[in-house]
Amino acid sequence: MKVSEIIEKLNTTHTAARGELIFLLENITDDEREMLRKAAQRTAREVFGKKIYIRGLIEISSVCKNDCLYCGLRRSNQNAVRYRLSAEQILSSCDLGYLLGFRTFVLQGGEDGFFTDGVMCGIVREIKRRYPDCAITLSLGERGEESFKKLREAGADRYLLRHETADPAHYAKLHPANLTAQERQRQLFALKEIGFQTGAGFMVGSPYQTVENLADDLLFIERLRPQMCGIGPFIPHKDTEFRDKPQGSLELTLTLLSVLRLMNPHILLPATTALGTIHPKGREMGILHGANVVMPNLSPKEHRKDYSLYDNKICTGDEAAECIRCLAARMRSIGYEIVTDRGDYK
Repeated sequence: MKVSEIIEKLNTTHTAARGELIFLLENITDDEREMLRKAAQRTAREVFGKKIYIRGLIEISSVCKNDCLYCGLRRSNQNAVRYRLSAEQILSSCDLGYLLGFRTFVLQGGEDGFFTDGVMCGIVREIKRRYPDCAITLSLGERGEESFKKLREAGADRYLLRHETADPAHYAKLHPANLTAQERQRQLFALKEIGFQTGAGFMVGSPYQTVENLADDLLFIERLRPQMCGIGPFIPHKDTEFRDKPQGSLELTLTLLSVLRLMNPHILLPATTALGTIHPKGREMGILHGANVVMPNLSPKEHRKDYSLYDNKICTGDEAAECIRCLAARMRSIGYEIVTDRGDYK
């Protein structure tokens, strides 16, 4: 078995066996990593050209009922700054975003009981009324099938729900006992069945993760066939018990982005904020490894630093939507262009 042969198999058949994925991740050399990157970039260019889709991220609440061990917003973190945007603040963020050229709004938050189906459906309907040419993506955790159906009927187009890790035993090491990998995966398949463009994703380098876990994550994505997949390096938060765990690897994250692109040529693949947090050109590197989406922050300035999932999260400068021209210039510097487009999965 040779890594170069596995890369060629991924490039031509868009699949690989579990053992092949493990072998690639354990043995890939720098030269082979560049071979993989070029193949992934070429595939992304064939499908999307030089277009980079932008999503306006609105972080609507730092309140969360869950106690996930890695997350700065976890319920038991007494140092977290809690806020909740009003419907008016959310709509004002959309108003600004539309003027800046955004045609997708991503409403993301902790699992906050204030945002009932009635409240969220009302917000979704009003965004759609104002901006019928825009897509609405929700990322609000596990809400259950009846809630998902109501949100879809109200006009939401997409739903992001990272599976975090496909292995139930590993999942249990990262989450409290009331949350399970099986239920998370069940809800992901339900989202697809209901008709959402669905996004999954996982952390790279999370505590206790093995290369076998990563291979299983790649194969879970292959089985689920989501329209979107968000991956980023694990970054510890000072107010969690994982505060002293090592940060996820930039190099490994980029390698996995390239593998995901070859296994799923049409998938919408973000160069995540976490990548930009661990390296000043992390998002550009993500694009060059096969990603095709960036998600600048549209949240009110006074709350950006309060949505603290992990330490040192970028929330000013190029991450601010007001500096969209700066981000466009950064994409042009590597041969890509930001486009005003809903950027639907095709």
